[in-house]
Amino acid sequence: MDPAVHRRIELQSPEDLTYLINNVRRAAADSINAAFPPVEGTAADEDELRSQIEQLVEDYIRRTFTLAFPNLSINGLPITNPSVYLSPSPGGPSDPNEPLYEYEPFDSSKRERIESLIAQEEDLLRTIASLKRRAPQAASARWAEASLAGIQGDEELSRKVCERVEREGEQAGRKVLEGLGELERQVEVEGRYREAVETLGRLKREMGNAVAKMERARVAAGYVTGEGKGGK
Repeated sequence: MDPAVHRRIELQSPEDLTYLINNVRRAAADSINAAFPPVEGTAADEDELRSQIEQLVEDYIRRTFTLAFPNLSINGLPITNPSVYLSPSPGGPSDPNEPLYEYEPFDSSKRERIESLIAQEEDLLRTIASLKRRAPQAASARWAEASLAGIQGDEELSRKVCERVEREGEQAGRKVLEGLGELERQVEVEGRYREAVETLGRLKREMGNAVAKMERARVAAGYVTGEGKGGK
């Protein structure tokens, strides 16, 4: 067959060609066994007719594949040494003691299953890669949100405590002063009371610093989560 006109029969690996030859030899041996059943207690080489038929069949198989080799290619390359494939192989009549290799028929459903599993594996790998990219940013964002919420909660609690202390202090001071009348150290007591009130006022004014800290924390969290100047 002219390879320029007719395309060669392509095989993927040398094992494919070995598989074909062994199958032909095995089928021929089964046919010979059916036509000339082996007789128990008789050696195979004592049956001259059977031996001659086996030799003729083997010669025919060798000639057939020898003529077919120029029309075959393995992985795109021509077959350069046919004798390697035509030598006695497992399952052939020349080596009955060798192990018999059997190949499972091609199953398209299993091939589709393999392709499906490969696609699932690729999807999982893409998902893992995406999680590796997003997980640190998501974790830092959650940490920043939790930190801001904690700061806001602390500031709110501090404000309420200051207001309550100031309110209770004023009420308690008025009650004490109203029940005591004029004290011997009236001026000193009033001075200390004013100092306490001023201290509370100072605490209230310092709330601005706490708010500024919270704002700085918010800006820092924005940089961490990619929403600051570097992330725009």
